[in-house]
Amino acid sequence: MSAARGGRRVLDGIDLSLADGEVTALLGPSGSGKSSLLRLLNRLADPDEGTVRFHGEDVRGLDPLDLRRRAVLVPQLPAPLPGTVAENLSFGPRLAGRDVPEVVRCLARSGLGDEYAERDASRLSVGEGQRVMLARALALEPEALLLDEPTSALDDDAREGIERTLGEIGLPMVLVTHDRAQAARLAGRIVEIEKGRLA
Repeated sequence: MSAARGGRRVLDGIDLSLADGEVTALLGPSGSGKSSLLRLLNRLADPDEGTVRFHGEDVRGLDPLDLRRRAVLVPQLPAPLPGTVAENLSFGPRLAGRDVPEVVRCLARSGLGDEYAERDASRLSVGEGQRVMLARALALEPEALLLDEPTSALDDDAREGIERTLGEIGLPMVLVTHDRAQAARLAGRIVEIEKGRLA
């Protein structure tokens, strides 16, 4: 599988299978193609050559919005919607025509107490905001999580808290990181990428 962005090839000849149920870390320096690969997994972009499959199905044959609810991307930096934390958590399921999730349970799974439900989502610390992004993803009851440098903007205490939470969630995950120690702590499998190729 290969992909270009802005006329430059960012992924070249990637051939990779991710086992169901495992946590896989995509490890490499900045600009190596890790985030570009992550974006292909839920059709935020499509490859120029090759095929991406999710549970054996070519993702180009799946509804992109439905795929993004099944394989949810948690962005590198918090990007809350206007409103309370509870409204943020309810937005995705409502948009999909699903029942509103139990907000307190989603918060607890992401390591936050129920007192966060009515807080203004735009007034949280980066660490709190990152947990809300995780809770918002979990509210969709996804089949997998795609995590793009989930702790890169956090201090040590907040990073340890997020890592502890990720270790307890029990979902298949693809984790993009440049931190080898973090990859070893969180992932059962480490895939190294350099200059758009598997190292």
